[in-house]
Amino acid sequence: MSDTRIPVWLDCDPGHDDTFAILLAAYHPAIRILGVSTVFGNASLEKTTHNATSILTAISQSTTIPVYLGASKALFRPPMHPPTDIHGETGLDGTTLLPSPLIPAITTTPAIDAAYSALISTPPGTAWVVATGAFTNAAALFMKYPELIPHIAGLSLMGGALGGGFTPAILGSVDGVPRIGNWTQFAEFNVLADPEAAAFLLGHKDLSKKTTLIPLDVTHLCLTTKEVQDLILYGPEGLQPGMEEGKGKTKLRQMLVELLLFFAKTYSDVFGITEGPPLHDPLAVAAVLSGLEDGTGHRIPFYEHDPAVGTGIATQGERYEVSVVTEGTYEDAQRGGARTGQITARLLPRGQEGVRIPRGLDLDVFWGVLEECITRADEANERAGAVKEEAGVTGA
Repeated sequence: MSDTRIPVWLDCDPGHDDTFAILLAAYHPAIRILGVSTVFGNASLEKTTHNATSILTAISQSTTIPVYLGASKALFRPPMHPPTDIHGETGLDGTTLLPSPLIPAITTTPAIDAAYSALISTPPGTAWVVATGAFTNAAALFMKYPELIPHIAGLSLMGGALGGGFTPAILGSVDGVPRIGNWTQFAEFNVLADPEAAAFLLGHKDLSKKTTLIPLDVTHLCLTTKEVQDLILYGPEGLQPGMEEGKGKTKLRQMLVELLLFFAKTYSDVFGITEGPPLHDPLAVAAVLSGLEDGTGHRIPFYEHDPAVGTGIATQGERYEVSVVTEGTYEDAQRGGARTGQITARLLPRGQEGVRIPRGLDLDVFWGVLEECITRADEANERAGAVKEEAGVTGA
């Protein structure tokens, strides 16, 4: 019997929100993770790789999902300093519940070669590449193996910011100055980290028409409010008699909310966003699911139109030509006000192929699906614990 799940290669830089992207991809019944590659970004490559293997251990997936080391710096730029004011020194500050990795990352095969081998072995038109960190690995993959471009079903990227009322999301401000980006006034971190990689992917004629871009304008609609945190902490049934308030239903849930609370504080302190931190990266995974048929129970609807002009079928399917500012150094952007890493999007005439940039999604469905995945992870952890307990008894 053939496996009908969507094959996904996940490239990430864990990262508080990457934790939820990994969990969603690992436990969504319509997705099969081919592998995980790590990249510099939220922390150094060494730390993001450690974080990825730790997260997989925490959700009982370390023996089934391989992790490979990717790029430690941008394609053509010197190393950059990671954003420790957002994710902390480790990239996953805020909890002591992350376990030591059970299985280390694979170092004998470069990440892009491992990704190519896994992706090319899938049936044509079925596999997705999802990138939630700097786009360096994804760009290097398609530069080295251009034959993958017609083979894959899609590329989903979390990155960039448009502003200008593209969505009603609040993008925040720093020192009283409204922002478009989250790393500089104009640039989102993943694009700024490697603007040349972003320019290659978003400007490639054949690849751009298979690309979905999830910018801050969309992710800032997805805030992990107190209500969402309680859903994650206690499950859909809520706080029950006999449960301690503030203590998670499971160790995993406690860990996830501790990570969110750290993330919430940094977003409040740095950007003035107090409702809860945006959960950026899982939306790039969720976008892969938006094309599933209704009625499966697995689809997460995204909206590809300006709600100001109606919701009918005639307004669906906006596509864009996306440009990336590559001029300027990291220092120019951070201290000199350069627009390095800024993206702009031009709406294309209906019927023309281009980058898909959704304007929103069904958040109730998204949170429900994410919670179901956490429940599946809880069940896997319980099974793994039972096996360990049985092995301990047997070996006694």
